[in-house]
Amino acid sequence: MNTQELETYKVGLEGELVRLEGELKTVGRPNPDTKGDWEATVTDADSTATEPDELDDRAEEAEENQGILDALEISWRNTKRALAKVAAGTYGTCEVCSAPIETARLQANPIARTCETHMAQEESLAK
Repeated sequence: MNTQELETYKVGLEGELVRLEGELKTVGRPNPDTKGDWEATVTDADSTATEPDELDDRAEEAEENQGILDALEISWRNTKRALAKVAAGTYGTCEVCSAPIETARLQANPIARTCETHMAQEESLAK
């Protein structure tokens, strides 16, 4: 991969990180106790809800936000990992066999961690 291609991926990944952080902020906030972790929030401004229906609605919203947050957080972490690999000079290298990841695969999925041969193993890689 040449320098220009790498820079193109880097810029795209940085843009994706900003987008993901914006979406994360709509359903959560950074966890003050754990760096790099997010926790779900409820968007309802009325934090003094006491009626059973209001409390149920808040609990349901928190549960929905947690599900959304979990998916976004995975993408956020994978994007940060990809940017770290750009900085380390290892971006575009399969984490299983160290072969270059195919250009078409990176174009389709810039956070890919494996080549096409090892795609099935990507889910099992250490988080």
